[in-house]
Amino acid sequence: MARLVEIHRSIFAQLIAWAILIAAMITFGLWLLTDATIQRTNRIALERAVDVDLAGMVDIFASGGAVELSNRLNDRLALQPRDANPAHYILADARGAALAGDLRTWPGLHAGISETRDIALPSGQRALARATQLGPDLRLLVAHEYRDLGLLLRQVALAFLAGGLLAVAAVALAGCLAARRLAGRIERINAAFRHPDDDALAQLANGSKDRDEIDELTRHSGDALSRLRRLASAQRETTDQVAHEMRTPLMHLDNRLVRALAALPGKARDSEIAARITDARQEIRSIIRMLESLLDIAASQARRGDRHGLSPVDLSALAERLAELYADSAEESGHRFELAIAPGVTVEGEEMQLTRLITNLLDNAFKFVPPGGTVRLELERGPRLTIRDDGPGVPAQDRDRIFDKFSRAANHDGLDASGAGLGLALCRAIAQRHHLEIRLVPSEKGACFTIAPESKS
Repeated sequence: MARLVEIHRSIFAQLIAWAILIAAMITFGLWLLTDATIQRTNRIALERAVDVDLAGMVDIFASGGAVELSNRLNDRLALQPRDANPAHYILADARGAALAGDLRTWPGLHAGISETRDIALPSGQRALARATQLGPDLRLLVAHEYRDLGLLLRQVALAFLAGGLLAVAAVALAGCLAARRLAGRIERINAAFRHPDDDALAQLANGSKDRDEIDELTRHSGDALSRLRRLASAQRETTDQVAHEMRTPLMHLDNRLVRALAALPGKARDSEIAARITDARQEIRSIIRMLESLLDIAASQARRGDRHGLSPVDLSALAERLAELYADSAEESGHRFELAIAPGVTVEGEEMQLTRLITNLLDNAFKFVPPGGTVRLELERGPRLTIRDDGPGVPAQDRDRIFDKFSRAANHDGLDASGAGLGLALCRAIAQRHHLEIRLVPSEKGACFTIAPESKS
């Protein structure tokens, strides 16, 4: 079913379908045109035959009179040609009474103006008739039956059907071959975007033998991906250097504070100076942690959509291991920790990052839920990971920006709300790196976070 959906969405499949439809419509249109042309040609030939026959009868009347005309009409009726349309005649007086011919009633044509139109014969056949006035009390009508074109039209329709099927098959075959070749060339570009490694970029750089628009797009895509890789590499190097240059002085400063604290006399270590030094060290550690979180967020965002480095991870086993670690902490802090982990749930990802994603959410839950509260970890197939609690929840004014960097919910009485506001931002970056979506869903009490595959729009 998924394969059929992919084929349905493919632009090449749509082009082939349109080409087949257009070929079928052209064939059908040509058949309609041919059918109409055959019938129109038949009528024109019939009109000409009627005119010629009528003109011959008028000449006979002009040279031999009504008696001669009656005799010739009977001769014509007796000797009908096999390869021509059957002819019918009526020679009538002014009142329409038949004087000669095989038709016994006048069909209603106006003889004075030589009216021509179709009539219905007593046998039910259609015929083309023309009338003319021979004299004040004498008029003549000549009618020729329409030739039965059913067999000819069926043969023509059959020929067009066979030809149309061959044309559609030829268009479909040619379209499939061309589309398969074009799809292969496009797939090289898509593969390079999915996995922009050196081999894929080298293939794009080489281009192809066809110097067309797709070849130009291939080379431009290769150049763009190469530039992006260089920019990303330069950004990572710059970020690492900046982080190193900032982390090292901060660590040195922390070490100096440690030595300064150790150098204080015994009684002075309990003084306000020692407290200030300790606070300064905590601020330094907080800055370092914030810096590391920012670097992790930037690294995860930079690798969003990159499948390189991902491998199957047993999410059920990972959740079980983390649950064992948090069970002891929950018991010490007076929380209830509930589990509902489905076995055998796997996902493509990096185990270390997925571990950090789950631990950040669990840390937040235990931090904001007061003692006696409940934290629940659920894992379902899909995968779908849910972490819910019965704590104070997230204030309504903070729900839209809860995943933004440096965003922290309003302080709750008696609860530790310290932090830089980067935990959930990092969770979102890690989730997006793994093509997952983290959401804060409405719940009757407390907060409920869900992690599930990104919805395809």
